[in-house]
Amino acid sequence: MSAYPTVRFLLSANHAQQFPGDSGVEVAVAGRSNAGKSSALNAITQRQGLARTSKTPGRTQLINFFELAPGRRLVDLPGYGYAKVPPRMRAHWQELVGGYLETRNSLTGLLLIVDCRRALNDDDRGLIAWARQRGRRLHVLLTKSDKLTRHEARQQLRQVASELDGGATVQLFSAVSKEGVEEARHALQALLENKKNPVVRLTEPPGQTNPAWG
Repeated sequence: MSAYPTVRFLLSANHAQQFPGDSGVEVAVAGRSNAGKSSALNAITQRQGLARTSKTPGRTQLINFFELAPGRRLVDLPGYGYAKVPPRMRAHWQELVGGYLETRNSLTGLLLIVDCRRALNDDDRGLIAWARQRGRRLHVLLTKSDKLTRHEARQQLRQVASELDGGATVQLFSAVSKEGVEEARHALQALLENKKNPVVRLTEPPGQTNPAWG
């Protein structure tokens, strides 16, 4: 049974006027276009195909809203820093996402999706700095951990945790092996409730300015 049995696609927005009512609570999912954002969203909700996955980075070109339960939403933001798009579209994405982040009162936190093999880049750091300045809670999923050896994955976890310096929680995650999926759900719940994450800490797994959107 799905962890979110009533989860459903709500709408896609290309302009701020198309956003749903700014009530309830929502968590935004952000990251580079090739970091495994859609796969992570599908694994956490246990709904394969809820968010479209593609081998071509940059497929998410709108802000997609998903309703987890009445008054609770996940918001899939366009991936940043990779997609090859015309400058005009890139500028539109920056305005769209920037407007969402700056004006959305129901936004309680963010899930930042980072490819475990590459760790944090300047775009990720920009979003982390923004979240800290605005007092938004942030949890980092180091995705594709199955692509690394256990030792390599632990090293990446330590490195990112050191850089975050307590400003966000972080964990290893794999949509393929399902490593960290349950922990990610607890983290999402904490973000929705705007509470300190009581579950995901910097522990080794057993045996285990706005970014440039576009």
